[in-house]
Order: sequence, then structure tokens, then C-alpha cells
Amino acid sequence: MTPVAAASLPLRTRIGQVNQRLKGWEAVRWVDGAPRVTDVLRAEVDRWGGLGALYGVLRADPWSAVRWENGVPPERSAEAYAAVQEHVTRYGDGLPVLFVEEAPHGLMALGGTTLPVNLALGAGMDAALTEELGALVATEARARGTHVALVSGLDVLRDPRWGRAEECFSEDPALAAALVEATVRGMQGTTSCDDPIDGGHVAVVAKHLAGQGAGIGGRNGSGAPIGRRELGELHLRPAFAAARAGVAGYMAAYNDVDGVPCSANEELLTGTIREAWGWRGLVMADGTAIDRLRDSSPDPASAAALALQAGVDLSLWDEAFTHVEKALDRGLVEEAVLNQAVDRVLGLKQRLGLLGDPVPATPAPERDVVALVERAARQSVVLVRDDGVLPLRAGATVAVVGPNADDLDAQLGDYTPPRPPSDPAASTVLSALTARLGAGTVRHAPGSRLRGPLDVRPDEQPDGPRALDAVREACAAADVAVVVLGGSSRRSYDDEFADNGAVEGPAPDTTNGEGVDLSSVALPQAQLDVARAARASGRPVVGVVVDGRPRVLSELLPLVDALLVVPFPGPAGGAAIADALLTGAASGRLPATFPAADGVVPVAHDERMETARGYVDNPVLRGLPLGTAHTPGVTAALRADVTSVAAAVLAEGGAAEVAVDVTNDGPAPATVSVPLYGRRHERGIRPRRRTLLGVRRVTVEPGATTPLTFRLGLDELGSWASGVPAAVPLTVGVWCTPDTDQPADAATVRVTDQEDSTPWER
Repeated sequence: MTPVAAASLPLRTRIGQVNQRLKGWEAVRWVDGAPRVTDVLRAEVDRWGGLGALYGVLRADPWSAVRWENGVPPERSAEAYAAVQEHVTRYGDGLPVLFVEEAPHGLMALGGTTLPVNLALGAGMDAALTEELGALVATEARARGTHVALVSGLDVLRDPRWGRAEECFSEDPALAAALVEATVRGMQGTTSCDDPIDGGHVAVVAKHLAGQGAGIGGRNGSGAPIGRRELGELHLRPAFAAARAGVAGYMAAYNDVDGVPCSANEELLTGTIREAWGWRGLVMADGTAIDRLRDSSPDPASAAALALQAGVDLSLWDEAFTHVEKALDRGLVEEAVLNQAVDRVLGLKQRLGLLGDPVPATPAPERDVVALVERAARQSVVLVRDDGVLPLRAGATVAVVGPNADDLDAQLGDYTPPRPPSDPAASTVLSALTARLGAGTVRHAPGSRLRGPLDVRPDEQPDGPRALDAVREACAAADVAVVVLGGSSRRSYDDEFADNGAVEGPAPDTTNGEGVDLSSVALPQAQLDVARAARASGRPVVGVVVDGRPRVLSELLPLVDALLVVPFPGPAGGAAIADALLTGAASGRLPATFPAADGVVPVAHDERMETARGYVDNPVLRGLPLGTAHTPGVTAALRADVTSVAAAVLAEGGAAEVAVDVTNDGPAPATVSVPLYGRRHERGIRPRRRTLLGVRRVTVEPGATTPLTFRLGLDELGSWASGVPAAVPLTVGVWCTPDTDQPADAATVRVTDQEDSTPWER
């Protein structure tokens, strides 16, 4: 088939190409063991002469009510897609449909490989592994017939109260940008938004654009009352990285930025990403986001016109885009704008080989899927503190207590398909330690299954005192207690959901995920009571917090002798945590700041310097800053003192280089992430306390020193005020100690120009 231009298509077909109204699991049914299209699909194809895209044919989760008993079997996914495609092309105008699926941390379909959540990959700080995981998911999805994957990662975690914190890579835009870019490269296998996407990869629609992590009070979908500089420096940097990697599409978010809804923001969706960045892909609205424009437009046709004019090309479940013809008739939007949107939809179909000759698949390398997932899980484990109780000594009796000690679902995160009936690679902390140490040496008592602030305390339940007594007894009979606390994004098939899939009125057991925002991020007292009971036993206590958001750990720290923090690590998380407990080593770092108290949020490591003193009642804001990790025996030291680069050279691809020596005085090889921090001093701009300039992972042999060179180019040293890096004169203090803000011995990097070469006095 030769390339198709929008102008050659009937108006009805063009409107159909920008609509994605159906929920795909309602479009096909199994009849006598074979897939059959439904009347719902037939009516939509008849109405529009085809479909632009179809979302969620394979989606399986409580919101879709699809489970193993009624969903598309993994091995028959291609048949289901083929039945739909055959009907669309035969009874429509011959244009194939794009098949779109969710893939926030693995394909959200029956049998899809579940990865650690993004925040866990942020703890690993490993772009190479993230790219490899993206390629794994893409190969799996395309083999089933999926064309487009909706992938989280653009959101920057600026408030831990937000339930979707787990979908963010970090609070730091540089780390988020590096991992988003790696994800796009891995999943698409491209370097430009014009490159064809072969049969072994999928197109990525990156979400969400933009500023969703800056919502007021951490409330999902609330406005982001931020200025242009804050938007550019923090929230557009990951999106720019995705554009540079050739991302196929962006998803325009629900929220507004300074009062303008993202799905109606022409400055953002056209002026920034297309005109300023030169990006040429497709913009999809978030689910029902265009219908939500009714609060800023008088009727559905006006809402459709707002979104089309702004730069939205494809709806998701919206009714408003079915009113496009009315918008055209009333002159609310030009037909040329519709044609441009249709051409972008057709352009993505062309990139994927759906129009014209198919794009052959590049042979996928052999991958050990289990090994990759286990490696990612191990990297998500952060050893925050150890007062000498780790590693657990051989032959010790261990009490494993707490609500997350033996709860696999609590390790998986939101947007997770139902687990297969059996998964031999899955493990909890209890099952992994039992397998490694033997059932005779492990004691268990959950103490409490309660996680949320709405829970009642254990002693207010009929069996509450007995539950805590069981914890005391288990700990007293052991040599050491491992207390596993935290949250859960578990969804129930009995929960009530909004039209966009967010849970409405979650059970107290659900403390994370879309629509599950918390006013308090302190650990619930019910969980602290379990830690207190363990401490009262007189045994050493190791705390493990498995959660999808930063938590206030100030009350927990005095109750434990060692502490591990683990963002939802996926099904292999139990074994990964057991490895850290038994070796006394972990390679993750905190990907976000953990606040010192509830009332100080939002708080981040890269906030601007303040002229005020802070809170009288809570003088400490950052309990555990981004990058925190206990790496005994491993140190990193800068070799440079002062280095400089001209702004003109920086703008042309030049860089300053900073050398770091990583030394391992320990008895075993150590694999660590080495972060490089900087404080930018730019004339007329209040500096941030620090920013992450870069991070490298390295393995250092015992007794050895490994040199690293950080190349600081335009991305690292440039100004991101407009969302595009620009070279400006400045001075940057540089260091590599995570728990300090610009120490006295920090090195200095200067970006100079001919007009003003005056060094910044520190």
C-alpha cells in the first residue's frame, strides 16, 4: 500500500482516524475457542469507516475486569488482534488500526513480564539495564502483535503524597531524562522520530506531558502552579530526552500548568515540542482528558476544537472528538488542522510498516528474562544504614515479621496484570529467606496487615493484641528480627473505578497507585507497633520498607539497627532483599528525597536555596536525600580542582571533564552507582541546593581504585529554562558525596564567555 494522505480520505474516515474511543477488551470475545469481534467494534467501524487506534485488547487488571479466566491467552494474542484487524480493514476504508497497550513496567497483559516499577529502576541508576529491559518488553509486546506501548516516565516526583510516585524514575530531572531516553531507545530501536520501527520493537507514547508531578498537595490531576523556568528545568527535560531518542508520541496529561490544561496547551504541544524541538510525532490525550475540557469550553465541539488546535492528534475514550465535524462546521477549527492530526496518525502507521511494505524485524538477541528481572530487582535494594548487624550470620535463627514480609502482591506496583497461576521465580522476603536458611531457622508473624492511615491499630482489633504477641514471641525465639513494612498498590476486582481507571475509594490496604494520594506519608502507627514489638524482644532488628513512594522514616530509624528501602521491586523482590540481608551489601541509591517529617513536604534535594530559616518545629527537612546509600568500604574522590569550558564550545558539543577515583577497601568486589552533584551559580538566578550532573555504575575489585571520567556537556552544564539546553556563563561547584550540600573541597567547573569571564566568588 502506498503512503496515504489525509486530504485524500473522506471526512468521516479522517475523524475516525483521530478517535480511540473503544476499550479493546470489549471489542473481541472468545466463541467456541476462537476470537470473534463484537457488536461494539462493528458499530464503531460502521460509524467511522475504520479506526485510528484501539486501546487495550490485551489489557488485564481489575479495572478492565479481565483475568485469566476470561482474558486473551498469551499464546493467542496475535489471533485476537488479527480478528480485529481483518474486520477493520474489510469493512472500513482499508486502513489498518494501531493496537495500543499499557506497558508502565512490563506489558499489562496476561502472562506479561512484570518488571520493578520505575522508581525501583531509578534506585538502580543504570541506563544500560533500563534500555535492555525496554527492549525485552518491546520484543514481547510486538511478538503478540502490539504496535504502540504507553510508557510512564516523563513525570518527575516532586511530592511523595502523589499516589503515582512509583511511576516516576526520580525527583531529579537529569536521572529521569537518562532513564526515559534509555527506555525509548530500547523499546523503539530508533534514534529519530522519522526512523521506521521494525517488527521487533514498538512505538512508544511517553507519558505524561507535563508537570503532573507538581500537582498541588500531591493530588492526582491537580494543577501545577509553576513558572516557565520551573517547567523547563524540571518537567520538560525528560520529555526533551525522549524527543531526542525519536519517541513516537507523547500523552498530554490531565492536569493544567498555570491554569491551562495540558491537552489544550498550544504553547506546549505545538510551540515547544514541535516548533522549538523540531519533533514530528503524535500526541495522544490521556483517557477522557478532552472530555474534561468541558470545564473550560461550552460544549463537546468546542472541547474538541481546543484540543485539536493545541496539537492533540488522537483521543483516548473521549466523546468530544466525535464532535469534530460540528467544530469544523462552526468554524471553531480549520480543516487543515484536522488533516495535520490525521497525517500524524497515518505517519505512525507508516513508521510501523502498517502502510506500504512491512518493516522486517531485527533479530532479537537471546535474553535470559528471569536473570534480567532479578538483576533489576537487586539494583532496587537500597541499604540506608547498618550498625553492624549485617550480613545475617550463618546458622542464625531469623524472625521475619510485618505486613509486607510474605505478600507478593505488595511488591508489584500499580498497573500490574493478574499473576500467573504459578511463577517459580517469584519470591517474598519470607519465602526467599526460608529457601536460603531452611524452614527450621525462620519464624514468621505478620503482626499487622494494615498499611494505610485509615487503618485501625492492631490493639483495636479483636485479635490485635494476639498479633503483636505473636511478633514478640517470634522475635524472642530468634537471633535477629527482620521487620518488613511499607505500602501496596494492590487492586481488587471488587474496587470501584472511575472512567479513566483510577480507583475510587480504595480499601485501606491500598496505599499507592493512580487515585491513591495520601495526606500523610508517615509510616502508619500500626506498622511502627510491629517494629516496637520486635525491638522489645531485645534482639537486633533489621527494618525493610517496601513501598512505591518516599516515606517519613524518622520514627522507624531509632527502632532498627539496619535499614533497607526498596521501591516496589517486582516478583523477584524477595530474593533480591534476601541477597542484601545475607551479604550485607546492596547497590541501589535512593532515587528521591525522604522527608524528615510529614509537614515538610514537598521537599527535594534540588530545591532552590532559601533566604528563610525553615520551620521552627521541624528544622530538618530532608531526612534522607536523593542518592543516600550505605556502601561500606567504598569511597569516591574528585581529582580535579578547577576546570573550564567556553560557552561557545559547550554549545557546539564540547564538554568539561571531571575525574573521580572510586576506591574499594572492602573484602569483596563492590558494584555501586557513583553520583556527581553540582550547584550552579548563574547570574541573576537563585541557585538550587544541588543538581545531579551525572551517575555512573562501576564494579571495583577489593583493594582497588577505579578511575571514572564524567563528561559534562550542554545537558549537564546548560540552562534548561526554556526546556532546551542553552550554554550560558556560570560556575558550578562539583562533588560526589550524597549526604552533603556543596562541601568546602568541591571542585569547580566554569562556563565562560568573552564578554564576562569574572569567576564566581564562593
